Amino acid sequence: MINLLKKMKLLLLLIVLLSCLVTAAQADEEISITQLAPNLTATPEPVSESAGEGVLAPIATPTPTLSPEQVFKDGSFKIVITAAGDMTIGGDVRKRGDSIFVKELKKQGNDLNFLTRNVKEIFENDNMTIVNFESTLTTAPVYKKNNQFVFSAPPEYVSILKDGSIEAVALENNHVMDHGEAGLNETKATLDAAGIVWSDAKNMGVFKIHNVSIAMLSYQTFDGRYPTLFEQVPRDVAAAKAEHDLVIVSYHWGAELDYKPNDNQIKLGRLTIDSGADLVLGHHSHRINPIECYKGKYIVYSLGNFSFAGNNKPSDMSTFLFQIRYTVRPNSIETDAFRIIPSRISSRTDYNDFALTPFTDQRLIDNVINMLLSNSKGLEYAVTHYPVDWE
Repeated sequence: MINLLKKMKLLLLLIVLLSCLVTAAQADEEISITQLAPNLTATPEPVSESAGEGVLAPIATPTPTLSPEQVFKDGSFKIVITAAGDMTIGGDVRKRGDSIFVKELKKQGNDLNFLTRNVKEIFENDNMTIVNFESTLTTAPVYKKNNQFVFSAPPEYVSILKDGSIEAVALENNHVMDHGEAGLNETKATLDAAGIVWSDAKNMGVFKIHNVSIAMLSYQTFDGRYPTLFEQVPRDVAAAKAEHDLVIVSYHWGAELDYKPNDNQIKLGRLTIDSGADLVLGHHSHRINPIECYKGKYIVYSLGNFSFAGNNKPSDMSTFLFQIRYTVRPNSIETDAFRIIPSRISSRTDYNDFALTPFTDQRLIDNVINMLLSNSKGLEYAVTHYPVDWE
């Protein structure tokens, strides 16, 4: 009887201690850092290679195959692509002392994987994840010496992408040349060596899933490039579509802090779909923008930030992941559905720790959806429903 009482007291003590730990964690963070379990069928991790030199002339890539249970009796199957916004890692080597990124890395025990700890399961359970990589992986000296901000990270930081199950990056933005041609070339070579597919205005990336070939094109619109792109993009997209099953076009466009697209973005986005693209992904504003469904294809005007080491206390840390699902049949590929995963770019509420974390609080999820709906007024083809689950 005495032994039984001792065991009961010990059990009660453990329950109290666990309760205290949970309460402390909740006081420190408004949102949970528990991984959001997506309603997806697990797939093998794809194998990828980068594009070769020259627009629309990539080298051949191996074709990851699906397991037998993932292919239906009629030969059809589904693929899921996840898109995230701006990813800026590292810091400005011109400044003395540790960057805010390095400071946070030290807090995390120098574990580079802390950036994707709360979304890795999502990325692993899709077929391809693509982000806008707005940094460089280089040891080259700074080229844009007069810029207020320049970004670089050691080449070994490419493991963040590889270990985080990020298979593809758009490499066309206003920071890829921060360390000049030498820095950009080292970045490309580093991505190649890690098996990360990249694309820019001169090189098309190609990623293959089973027997589906996905072409990726990327452009930036700054310095008066819109007139040129209105002519170039239709040609590039048409050529890519002639050789590949799906075409995804990424744009670094718009103005920083804008919550909705401007007229040039709208014109170019729709022109891209008219030319044969299957999906348009936008970024640069560091703010989320509405989504259009134009002729059955989606234009995501801005994905906001993903992991942004340019500011440790941004005024708006809301964002979302965009996921799209395609049904692949023997003679066709159809857009099946999309969903968003409303998130914060940090696992904390008091500062930005660069670890994107899906919201679990319905109030916070609704805030993101309501913001998108509110900012879509006047956008002719704006979606009127933002599902957070597959429908």
